[in-house]
Amino acid sequence: MHRGRFTFFSLIVCTVMISLGIGCANSGPDDANEYLIRIGDRVLTVLEFNEAFELVKTAYPHDIRNNNEDLKSAQLRLLNQMTVEMIILERADELGIEISQTEIDQAVSEIRNDYPEDAFEETLIEFALSYETWENRLKSRLLIDKVIEKELKDQIVITPEDISLYYQEKYEGQDLSSVENSEEINEAIIKNLRRKKAEEAYLSWIEHLKANYKIDINSEQWQKITGTKDPVEKDLEDDTSENS
Repeated sequence: MHRGRFTFFSLIVCTVMISLGIGCANSGPDDANEYLIRIGDRVLTVLEFNEAFELVKTAYPHDIRNNNEDLKSAQLRLLNQMTVEMIILERADELGIEISQTEIDQAVSEIRNDYPEDAFEETLIEFALSYETWENRLKSRLLIDKVIEKELKDQIVITPEDISLYYQEKYEGQDLSSVENSEEINEAIIKNLRRKKAEEAYLSWIEHLKANYKIDINSEQWQKITGTKDPVEKDLEDDTSENS
């Protein structure tokens, strides 16, 4: 998949797309405006979840509606992703973290550079998505990344011992003659270690946030959508790391 197209899709996969007008067959019109997830002042409705899931299904290589277990697993994964996202956005409010228009404009410019002329607008049309909605989604994604950067990556300390151990595990005995200097190796090691440590810290950080915010999942509506009982806490933990 083209990198720009992947970035585009990843930004809208959980976006509310009212223009699609797609609902779930198991949810009637009276259920559409019912909340499905409520965290603090943030609310995700049944309609918003169903519309997001219609888009998610296009990422699967087969029609998951033909496999009930795959369908339920995908629905639970999306529920988890959206729950975690709402938690992090609540954390952003608590920390007073914001995204400036300059930051948004820069990110938009970088994404647009991945597309030939007019291809970006054509992709918006393909997904029946307004530019305003897409930009709002981009803002949320940037805000989430900024919170993770502040809470995790900025707090990570890389020691000389970490670098030495990593070098022994990954590079010792390899031919590094193509590398011009040791600084290149150290920069690569530090980058990889920082990412690895952030990933390791992510799960415990999310669990800590979950303990601080009341997560209200509407079990009645969830059962209408999936045909199963409300998701248990263990289920909501399974795919948390996919948001990092």
